Amino acid sequence: MTDPITQLIHHPYQPPAGFAAPQPAVHKASTVFFPNVAAMRERDWKHKSGYTYGLHGTPTTFLLEERIATLEGGLQCVLVPSGLAAIANVALALLQTGDEVLIPDNAYGPNKALAEGELAAWGITHQYYDPMDLADLAARIGERTRLVWLEAAGSLTLEFPDLIGQVRLCRARGVPCALDNTWGAGLAFNPFDLDGQGLGVDLSAHALTKYPSGGGDVLMGSVTTRDEALHLKLKLTHMRLGLGVAANDAEAVLRALPSVALRYRAQDQAARALAGWCAQQSAFAQVLHPALADAPGHAHWQQVCGAADARGQGAAAGLFSAIVHERYSQAQVDAFCDTLKRFKLGYSWGGPISLVVPYDLAALRARGWPAHLRRGTLVRFSTGLEALADLQADLQQALNRALPS
Repeated sequence: MTDPITQLIHHPYQPPAGFAAPQPAVHKASTVFFPNVAAMRERDWKHKSGYTYGLHGTPTTFLLEERIATLEGGLQCVLVPSGLAAIANVALALLQTGDEVLIPDNAYGPNKALAEGELAAWGITHQYYDPMDLADLAARIGERTRLVWLEAAGSLTLEFPDLIGQVRLCRARGVPCALDNTWGAGLAFNPFDLDGQGLGVDLSAHALTKYPSGGGDVLMGSVTTRDEALHLKLKLTHMRLGLGVAANDAEAVLRALPSVALRYRAQDQAARALAGWCAQQSAFAQVLHPALADAPGHAHWQQVCGAADARGQGAAAGLFSAIVHERYSQAQVDAFCDTLKRFKLGYSWGGPISLVVPYDLAALRARGWPAHLRRGTLVRFSTGLEALADLQADLQQALNRALPS
């Protein structure tokens, strides 16, 4: 007679098929069973034709990959443990010793750190180009350039580049271009169809940590493409690096995705309203938000994001930055941030709670202080889901106390 413990482990019961509910089932596995040796030998993990090992996909991760691909307008997607891991997956799949990568000077800081650290150590060179000068990018693309990173809007300073012009240039030079699409999130514009005629980037990297998750409690990233050959390169590097995501994290993003457009729109509306209000305050020398008429790259934002919006108003995420007038000391700027109550001090964005972070912009720009930005201390704001009136009142009280006019 079989021991009850063995019976428990090898219990034959299977629940009936046909169960349907709003949320998909969560499948957790490292080991995956095969019905026979022939199936074990024949299954191919690269094309989602079957399951081989948990690291290469489960029904839960396959489902999330397909939904992210749909959100971004792509055909294939891989999931990775963070947004930075998505950037690294692209770099390691496409670059090798002797190659060069071009990065906008306003890019996400860890992308630049990766280039200056591991990539440089492996003999992969890099250059930083002016994202607002198409001619500068054109002059820097050389024989060894194998990848161009794009970012719209730029990290921290939120310039919106001539994205269509950049992609056309990369196409003409035969160089793959990858977009950090965390700001756009697949909602502000379609990265694979920027002009309505199919002009698009080759790869889209996305920190699902931000808007798709929406809770400030999940770390995850993705890389999406419409090119099967590029996708296979990503998948093979993904496999060799042992990249994977936890089923419960995938579940959390799947639960949040149905509301992502509603949350994005609400945070966008709050951010542009607060940006407009801040632009009227004397403490701020400049307010940076793509929807403001005097923002760097406003016309390019309108061209790409306005065309993608049925209302013609354009989407712009929930971020804006303000350059505090240089007459205020760093201590005063820090006190302003400390005095805020609704805006919490914390990195990241896209969650339900508004955030604020002061930055030393001069230390983050390889090419020096941008000519289109006024001098001062940059403070970035991320709107959450609080009431707009409460956020504005919080800014007002902090200005009154720490940055008196």
